[in-house]
Parts: sequence; C-alpha cells; structure tokens
Amino acid sequence: MSQQQLQTIQGYVDKMPSLSTTVTKVLEVCNRSDVSANDLNKIISLDPVLAGNVLKLINSAYYSLPNHISSLTRAIIILGINTVKNLALSTAVLGYMKQSTQPSLSMDDFWMHSICVGATAKAIAAETKVAVNQREEFFLAGLLHDLGKIPMAHCFPEEYSACLAAAGRQKISLHEAEMAAFGFNHQDCGDIIASKWKLNDNIIEAMKYHHEPEKSDEDHRLLISSVAIADLYANIFEMGSAGNHFVAEEHIEALLLQSKVSWKVLTQLHDSIQESIEKASIFLKLS
Repeated sequence: MSQQQLQTIQGYVDKMPSLSTTVTKVLEVCNRSDVSANDLNKIISLDPVLAGNVLKLINSAYYSLPNHISSLTRAIIILGINTVKNLALSTAVLGYMKQSTQPSLSMDDFWMHSICVGATAKAIAAETKVAVNQREEFFLAGLLHDLGKIPMAHCFPEEYSACLAAAGRQKISLHEAEMAAFGFNHQDCGDIIASKWKLNDNIIEAMKYHHEPEKSDEDHRLLISSVAIADLYANIFEMGSAGNHFVAEEHIEALLLQSKVSWKVLTQLHDSIQESIEKASIFLKLS
C-alpha cells in the first residue's frame, strides 16, 4: 500500500506546473560565479510580473529606502543576486501553493509557520556569522522545508487528518506518525518536489533532512540544523502551525550544538525575529 501511495504522490507532483522559463533561467544564471546585475536584468525585464515584484520589493517597507527606485538594474544591484534569485523562486512556489486548499491543514497557519522558520533560520545564520550573501539561502530553505506535507494532505485527506490526530494523541512528531501511517513522510515527498523543480542541493537537503540533519551532507549541515532548530522554535512559540504540535525537546541540545547557537541567544532574538516575520510577510506579499 505504501508503494502505491507514494506513486500517487509522484503522480500529483508530476502534474504540478514546472517553474516558469524565467525563474528557471534566473536560477541557472545565478549559479554562475560571474553573474552580473545586467545578466539578471536581461532575463527579468522580459517578465513583467517578476520585474514588478522586484521593484515592489525594493520600494517596500522591507527596505525603507529614502528614494523611490524605478530602475530594474539598480534594484537588482541594491537587493543583491541571492535576494533576487530567492524572490523569483519563493514567489513562484507560493503562487502555486497558495492556490492549494487542504482540509486538514490551514494554509494561513502553514505559511505563517513556514515564514517563521525561514526568518528564524536566517537570524541564526546572521548570529553565527554566515556570509551575508548566503543568509537568504537559509531563509528560503526554512520557507520551503515543509512543502512535502501539501501533496500528502491533498492526496490522502482522511488518512492525513487521522495522522495529525494520532501525532497529538500519542505525543509523537508528525513525521513519525506519517511513517507509521504511510511508510514514508513529508521529507520524502519534499525531496520529490525539490527534484521536479531542480532546486539546489541546499534546498533539497533541507526539505529531505530537516528532521534528521545528521543524515545530511556535511557541507549542508549548518543550514539543515539551523532550519531544524528554527522549526522547533516556531512550534514552541506557536508561530503558525504546519500540524506538528509535539516538540521533541531531547533533540534540542544536539541541534543547538550543530547550529552553533544557544537557546538563550535564540530567545534574545525573539523581537528581531518577530520583526523579520513581518518584513517577510511583505517580501512574500502575504500581509
């Protein structure tokens, strides 16, 4: 049965739209070491929606610049290559996923949880002196980490509702309840989505191992463990919900060691994380 169910998930993901040509090209050129703002401008200028989003972001409260920016190239330079790349990808993903309705998951709560995990992971990256141009990757990994829950909830609504209830009743984590019910979990489904969209290794591993960072590649371990502790943080402080109401506190200490941040520091960042969540809501046009 689990193999048949996994095939159903695969069929659902296969029918999901691919990333647009523009987004695909943006991701492609951003992987080049010699990419320039002019390279991105040539691609983005051909997509009025994405161009509009870039200009909307640079002129939003997220950046609070004193003067209005109307030049796309200048906007790209100020925002930076990674921010523009992640804006293109995140808005494309959310543009599709926000249309999805799941009876067992509140989409508003789901995205608030996802935003919180992204903002917290980025705050951890800043606290642990990750290079500025890499911090948006932490945000994006946190934002997308739970996407695998959506096809599970869509394809098997009754079974998934029962799974959510079982996790709460038995006081186990949701991914453990999923394994018991299906023989696979949302990490496996996230891996399928990430592969379809040809996301980079950081994002793939975050979607695949955020509950088991020790299984991730050593090169991605800091990012994965940061997403994992950010996920626990969001659940403890009940910032949105992706259905996982049980916090396995015995894992916190090991995750804190891996993410190189203390819980005391993390709680001291609470106000700035809240501010980042508000800004991210603007970033994602969810406010």
